[in-house]
Amino acid sequence: MNDLGKVEPEELDSSRAPLLDHLIELRRRLIWCFLALAICFGVSLYFAQTIFTWLVQPLLAAGQNRLIFTNVFEAFFSQIKVAFFAGGMLAFPVIATQIWAFIAPGLYRQEKKAFLPFLLMTPVLFLTGASLAYFFAVPVALHFLLGFEGNLGGVQQEALPGVGNYLDFITKFLFGFGVAFLLPVLLMLVERAGLVSLQQLRKGRRYAIVGAFIVAAVLTPPDVVSQLLLAVPLMLLYEFALIGIMLTHRRRAKKAAAEA
Repeated sequence: MNDLGKVEPEELDSSRAPLLDHLIELRRRLIWCFLALAICFGVSLYFAQTIFTWLVQPLLAAGQNRLIFTNVFEAFFSQIKVAFFAGGMLAFPVIATQIWAFIAPGLYRQEKKAFLPFLLMTPVLFLTGASLAYFFAVPVALHFLLGFEGNLGGVQQEALPGVGNYLDFITKFLFGFGVAFLLPVLLMLVERAGLVSLQQLRKGRRYAIVGAFIVAAVLTPPDVVSQLLLAVPLMLLYEFALIGIMLTHRRRAKKAAAEA
């Protein structure tokens, strides 16, 4: 720095170098993420019909064996949506790994030990939630919603779900339940970061219940049964997160006592 208090060019260059390195590293990680997504999308597009056949099994189990499309491009774009949805799920481990590789060098050893188990739990919990949706929530919701078929004042009421409509329905369920099951990880990370305490989470139960119904209303079709099927697990997951945080505190206390 000179006598006038101005920063010399050499100092500016040295201060910019770390930022440029981070930006270059971020660009490299993003490229890997996009490549993984593109490859998984291409593979999923090749098997799009097979994947969609798997997605319509709950509809067949509910007694509906017809899907229609009234738009010329609806069936084609449904295949694209299936491929993108499946490709995103397949590419998620690679994307999560790239995110971890980008942020891990900036963490201390203890922070890495704290965050890595949560990162590893994320795909397991997401698949658990999506499986619950596929094998339980979607069949229950379909049996309820398709139960309105029949004679209505002399008029035969028949369900003819569209291809795009059904795809939006089931992907909302799978994605909504998958994301919802990440709630314990999110709460434990927030508590570990010191943003909230266990006591605050306990006092916030009533707000959590309201939030669970709001999230369920956003992520599921607009019927009461579908919203309850997501809201109830959300409330249970909130309680499981509190139990997990409490057990973590006890383990830390025992370890500190043993070291003392």
